[in-house]
Amino acid sequence: MNQTHSAAPSAARYFDLMVPNYAPADFVPVRGEGARVWTADGRELIDLGGGIAVNSLGHCHPELIAALTEQAGMLWHVSNVVTNVPALALAEKLCAETFAERAFFCNSGAEANEAALKLARRYASLKHGEHKHEIVSFSNSFHGRTLFTVSVGGQPKYSEHFGPLPGGIRHLPYNDIAAAEAAIGPQTCAVIVEPLQGEGGVMPADPAFLAALRAACDRHDALLVFDEVQSGVGRTGSLYAYMQTEVTPDVLSTAKGLGGGFPIGAMLTTAEIAAYLPAGTHGTTFGGNPLGCAVAKRVLDIITEPDFLHGVQQRGLAMRAALQDMAARHGIFAGVRGSGLLLGAVTAEPWRGRAGEIVRAGQAAGVWCLVAGPDVVRFAPPLNIDEAELQDGLARLDSALSKLSSAA
Repeated sequence: MNQTHSAAPSAARYFDLMVPNYAPADFVPVRGEGARVWTADGRELIDLGGGIAVNSLGHCHPELIAALTEQAGMLWHVSNVVTNVPALALAEKLCAETFAERAFFCNSGAEANEAALKLARRYASLKHGEHKHEIVSFSNSFHGRTLFTVSVGGQPKYSEHFGPLPGGIRHLPYNDIAAAEAAIGPQTCAVIVEPLQGEGGVMPADPAFLAALRAACDRHDALLVFDEVQSGVGRTGSLYAYMQTEVTPDVLSTAKGLGGGFPIGAMLTTAEIAAYLPAGTHGTTFGGNPLGCAVAKRVLDIITEPDFLHGVQQRGLAMRAALQDMAARHGIFAGVRGSGLLLGAVTAEPWRGRAGEIVRAGQAAGVWCLVAGPDVVRFAPPLNIDEAELQDGLARLDSALSKLSSAA
């Protein structure tokens, strides 16, 4: 048996111990507070990536610590042969704040989407027959890493060499109304769409496109599924992005920011549709565990407080203005898109394909952001980031861009 010995934490150590399916940055965070993290080698960074839109209230929020530790002292896990108080409280909160009447809890966005897609298939099969099974998705979409969800996602690079893949899935151009109206028909059981694509480049859906999807689903009795794993829980300036449109989905998936860093996901739907997943048809061992539900309930309590979402909108406008100013001065970004505090800076022509290089330059300057494909630098800071931390992070990014542009 191979024996390993403890060593100083370093990114290089990852490759001695872990399956190499990730390519970690060259620093190892060991402590976080608010929008700041400190690394094993003593560096400090402003976190404008938020754990890929997961740390919705920053690192180590005291109220989330309190919710977790209080619940940890009472009950951790009981399995789904019984219910528990935190799960019921969280479901009640989600249903009160959204269109939903029923909630299913799981551990991640992929699981939430898996549940949504299985529900859609079963709903259509029992209501109309097995011929109605096709799922419509869109190019550059991302719905998770299970074999089913990665097949539904519209980025072939994530499904290559994992075949044979599940069938009955059609991919259409995003924001193309004519293509959607032509493809959605009696065979369609569900249309799944991100109202704001995250991994696909922080690309917003045209409101008319979403309205057309709603109308087509209504015509053909297909379910409209909104994947709000990344855009939800206050990220765009409303609790869920669908609330900024005139379109209400039949099913919604949520995760990432829902637990503020604690793993939890949920599928939300109506009572009528939920009835098609009766006891025994779907489940997950840790879904709805008391720890995750207690933390998520506190996250929602904070985000739905009066004026919180207004603050997200204001910080989003300030961040957008700063990024647009940097675009004009440095020539590295061609523009900014997105909503609230999920923003993407699109690289200018000489910098196409170099988003990763820009992110690494930012890290060297003490600011942590993300990529959304090779051509977009993504920003998803804590929703409650204070003005001083935001300005500090943007100043560090500005310094990094200045160095890049002068060296070009």
